[in-house]
Amino acid sequence: MNQITFHHDTVLSDVHMHLPYVRHLMTRLNRVGQPVFISNFKILSDSERLNDTRKSLQDEEEHNNPREDSEKDTNATQGNSMEPFLDEDGDLKVTHRQRKNPMEGSSRELVCPIILKQSKLILEQEEEDRGEEVNKCYKGIKIEHTMSTPLEDVGKQVWRGAFFLADFILSKPVMFRGAAVLELGAGTGLTSIIVATIAKTVYCTDVGDDLLSMCKSNVMLNRHIMEPAGSEVKVRQLDWFQHDLCTDADVEFSWTEEEVADMHNNTGIIIAADVCYDDHLTDGFFRTLYQLCSNFTHTCTIFISIEKRMNFTLRNMDVSCEAYDHFIHCLSQLQDLVDGRCSFKVEQLPSNFAQFLLYERIEQLELWKVTATPLPFDHSHSEPFSS
Repeated sequence: MNQITFHHDTVLSDVHMHLPYVRHLMTRLNRVGQPVFISNFKILSDSERLNDTRKSLQDEEEHNNPREDSEKDTNATQGNSMEPFLDEDGDLKVTHRQRKNPMEGSSRELVCPIILKQSKLILEQEEEDRGEEVNKCYKGIKIEHTMSTPLEDVGKQVWRGAFFLADFILSKPVMFRGAAVLELGAGTGLTSIIVATIAKTVYCTDVGDDLLSMCKSNVMLNRHIMEPAGSEVKVRQLDWFQHDLCTDADVEFSWTEEEVADMHNNTGIIIAADVCYDDHLTDGFFRTLYQLCSNFTHTCTIFISIEKRMNFTLRNMDVSCEAYDHFIHCLSQLQDLVDGRCSFKVEQLPSNFAQFLLYERIEQLELWKVTATPLPFDHSHSEPFSS
């Protein structure tokens, strides 16, 4: 096995740090020496989602009625008043309550990444030997990914924004059923795989042969959950900094002329999950979005998930969200655009849709909807978002 390479400027997705019911099994090294893992991400059953909803409502009710809890605490304190206990030096001695075993009273498993120095074939054989009963009981999605990558390779990790967008898709099946969907910056392909359980055609796009190979592998790993919908997932290269799509048959993950025409003529929905974390990439994303929608002859709906990340910067000497602020600025530019080619309507969607996948849904996750309507083309206007 080749030598593993490490970088000092790496980032790690919160999804991979500590997530119940997730097994991270290392299977190989990719072409650049990064460990590749396969993880099973749990899809919640109907009963589990119902219990989570009830718990959320109960927590909200307790949050809205803090007075009752305060009175209970006060009564408990008054009924069990104790004199402060001092040690022999006269300092206050605090008796710590006994901590519970983290596994007691919890149905959640404590799972840590497991690194195995075995080939992928051996791992698959061992998984079969453990019995088919586990696989039958386990309902989830299997994703091949890396962990702790340099910033330029974060697409090889799994991020909360992908789960968040997947939740929305699963909560609105009628909207996506039978649709032709294009995903920009698909990364590991998790969201494309989820939408393929409902949609008719999915163009799963990103850039980089290594990443796209991983994405294609994930599509194959999860073909059993897409088969009932009879959908077709096509993994293709789409570079936000190239004006034209690659149609060279000798290039892997290139487009055919028929696919380009089909994508332009039939795509009704574009999705993107957590792709706006760098200003340069955000500019390229919105430029690509504009170019695509301007070539459509029909209205297209775009759904963009983003995690609002807080960072302390020396420049501002304060906590800021510069990447998010730039994203909002680009959305505003898109909505205010008057070029005679396309009009855009921007709105933020509520985040109270059901949770179908097991992950930590935080309040910093947002979902935005953009509706693009083509207009008669006016050659006198210049292209926006140009560098």
